[in-house]
Amino acid sequence: MKLLGIHHVTAMCSDPEKNREFYSRLLGLRLVKVTVNYDDPGTYHLYYGDSVGSPGSAMTFFPWPSAFRGRAGTGQVGVTGFSVPPGSSAFWKERLRDAGVDANQGTRFGKTFLAFEDFDGLQLELIEDDDHREPWLGAGIGPNEAIRGFHSVSLWVKESQPTVLALIGAMGLQERGAESGRVRLSWEGVAPGALVDVVERPDLPAGRMGVGSVHHVAWRTRDESEQLDWIEHLQSFGLRPTPVQNRTYFKSIYFREPGGVLYEIATDGPGLAVDEPVESLGERLVLPAWLEDQRAEIVARLPEFALSGGAPLR
Repeated sequence: MKLLGIHHVTAMCSDPEKNREFYSRLLGLRLVKVTVNYDDPGTYHLYYGDSVGSPGSAMTFFPWPSAFRGRAGTGQVGVTGFSVPPGSSAFWKERLRDAGVDANQGTRFGKTFLAFEDFDGLQLELIEDDDHREPWLGAGIGPNEAIRGFHSVSLWVKESQPTVLALIGAMGLQERGAESGRVRLSWEGVAPGALVDVVERPDLPAGRMGVGSVHHVAWRTRDESEQLDWIEHLQSFGLRPTPVQNRTYFKSIYFREPGGVLYEIATDGPGLAVDEPVESLGERLVLPAWLEDQRAEIVARLPEFALSGGAPLR
């Protein structure tokens, strides 16, 4: 029983159209699913990623146009990092600049990265690394530059030790190095998509959930059987996972680690293509079976959101 790396990252945004403009048309990710937040069906749930939104590539958003801005701080995923090919930073720096996005270049653990924010202030990085995952080639971005999936997440905590001990002892990661107040851990070597940085930030207040902040990070488990084993295993470490939740495209459990970050453990399957063809992923509003009879009511509550051709997404 082991976790396989990052499954997805879910954040809150304001305007769904601006969100698609940034993540699909600027960063070149494919919009692979348009559904609703199962716990709040009047809110979209947008998924971006590779050609099928594979585990390890899916960045998802809850758009709440009238919600308050979040506050960056401890107990959160402070930075979400995407993997890009070595030597592509110059391309990305120019592309971001042309879109009015400032990016700062740096080096960490021997890898070049660009740090920037989306239009809601969500903190992101593009990190150069050897990554052989197949990218989605969209928005005019070629194979030598395209995002491969997640590289790593940076967890901001008041004290790093409790979080590091939980990740190692309860979740099976291994420490790979430390640099400038940052401890790097991973599963299975140091491959992109399986890296977690714990960053001690005593200078920051506790984070406040809202627009421009990450809601949770999900880790990959193979199947439902292993997920049930994880519930028992986590409980033995004093952690309190929820019962299994059916998210249609995967099954999920949730819990908070000692530093306050909300974690999910999600199954790899059945995947985002379970209810619509791969070639037309993300081109219509998909509802789970138990909400389908409420479609008209749900659509009336959702903000406007158009397909690429201009037709309403209804």
